[in-house]
Amino acid sequence: MSAADRALVAALPFKVRTIEPSTYMLREGQHPTRCAFIIEGLAYRQKLTPDGEREIVSIIMPGEFADLQNLFLEESDHDIQALTRLTLADIPISALRELVTSCRAAGEALWIDALIESSIHREWLLNIGRRNARSRLAHLLCEFSVRFRTSAGADMAYELPMTQEQLGDALGLTPVHVNRVLKSLETDGLIARKKRQVSVIDWPRLRDAAEFNERYLHLAQNRS
Repeated sequence: MSAADRALVAALPFKVRTIEPSTYMLREGQHPTRCAFIIEGLAYRQKLTPDGEREIVSIIMPGEFADLQNLFLEESDHDIQALTRLTLADIPISALRELVTSCRAAGEALWIDALIESSIHREWLLNIGRRNARSRLAHLLCEFSVRFRTSAGADMAYELPMTQEQLGDALGLTPVHVNRVLKSLETDGLIARKKRQVSVIDWPRLRDAAEFNERYLHLAQNRS
């Protein structure tokens, strides 16, 4: 981006706020007026059945927009909830729309962000639909390892602040099954756990167990 483009981005109005874990950032059916950029912490998207059954459909990390798709959609079709304590920069949708129309480079960057998010969604669908429980969980741990390194510069150890129930809701598994698979990966020497800290002990074997290929994360463009 040129200096002029960066100046336009820097001039965006925003409001920084902090919210606590489990707080709803956006509700299904809500008409959003702002987009939230995550500075610190994690959030997740979820869909609920009429009976209250939950599916966690994505995890949102620092350096990512929580609700960029609502830039041009008038009504939210899902919930976004804080997984951890969050620090956000709220930007008015009207200001982002103006930026997209006045700055081609910024518009392309936001497009890339949205397209990478769609790519991750496709991989999650494949993960739940066609992989067994061990591969599903291993794949999620591989993805988190790569994304944490990209967003926060973490090494092969990171804090995973998700309960086994939440992991199950992201993988289509029961909490009991999640616990069993985690113990199996740990017993086999692929990972180590200490409370909510996950350490990757044998990356090649974990990657093989997950059938993991990071192509869908489009890291070269994501880092740009």
